[in-house]
Amino acid sequence: MTDTFPRLLGDVGGTNARFGWQASAHTGIDHVLVLPCAAHETLEAAIRTYLELKNLPMPQAAALGIANPITGDEIRMTNHHWSFSISDMRRNLGLAQLNVINDFTALALALPSIPPENLVQVGGTVAQAFAPKALIGPGTGLGVSGLLPTDANDHWVAIAGEGGHVTLAAQTDTEYRVIELIRQRYGHVSAERVLSGQGLVDLYLALRQLKKEPPVDVAGAAEITAWALQDKDPLAQQCIEMFAGFLGSVTGDLALTLGARGGVYLGGGIVPRWLGWFETSNFRERFEAKGRFSAYLKDIPVWVINAAESPALLGAARSLA
Repeated sequence: MTDTFPRLLGDVGGTNARFGWQASAHTGIDHVLVLPCAAHETLEAAIRTYLELKNLPMPQAAALGIANPITGDEIRMTNHHWSFSISDMRRNLGLAQLNVINDFTALALALPSIPPENLVQVGGTVAQAFAPKALIGPGTGLGVSGLLPTDANDHWVAIAGEGGHVTLAAQTDTEYRVIELIRQRYGHVSAERVLSGQGLVDLYLALRQLKKEPPVDVAGAAEITAWALQDKDPLAQQCIEMFAGFLGSVTGDLALTLGARGGVYLGGGIVPRWLGWFETSNFRERFEAKGRFSAYLKDIPVWVINAAESPALLGAARSLA
């Protein structure tokens, strides 16, 4: 790992930017702070606000996980208006080193170090010790990654992909009809079109349309969650159950694709808020519903990451290796 310290670490999503600080190779990550993206014109402005609020000096190095594909120097976020040049930001902040990686790539790098108390298991048995691990998480968007073993010395490589934008498939007549309504609005219906905060809203509105209910204003995913889990509204309950089913199907596809005998991890901001209900949803049934390969998936454990602070900050630090 690079010996350049102190380090600024970031986990930047479409809604919030989480920052942390690592003073030296012998200290952990502290001074963690979450800032709303909408309150800052640019990512650089958010970084400077963080340093000011925490009374920290300019760092020597930084590593940022960001909810966006990293294909070159220019970054334009998919689910937020921020855009920037990596090289310009490095110069503007006076950094000796700046790593910018996908946020779920950063989270994947942290998977082996997540404490057991921050994981809630949903089915399966015991993971293989040194086998591929899958990672998926609905939040503002749908993050997808994985962690692949490279040798027998506990060395891993994280996948940098955009699996959230694969085409979503239906398994029931109602799902077919819902997808068609969403397709009429957006065109291509990716997994992220449904398995995200805005996707949950679109799913609810599509179900209302199918039932010929009048349209309503929905504040966001949190409101639908409250209707379902607190108010026990039947349509909202159907909505989150369908969401869980879609998530199960997509997650099972990912586990098969990666051969994820090392287990599957659910990140993102939505599922942890459903704990207590999610474990008994149809997620696990749909995860395993892969015909001849149901037995292959039956033993694979799925864990919901339920941590107060983002483990992706640790993954960002590891990217400086």
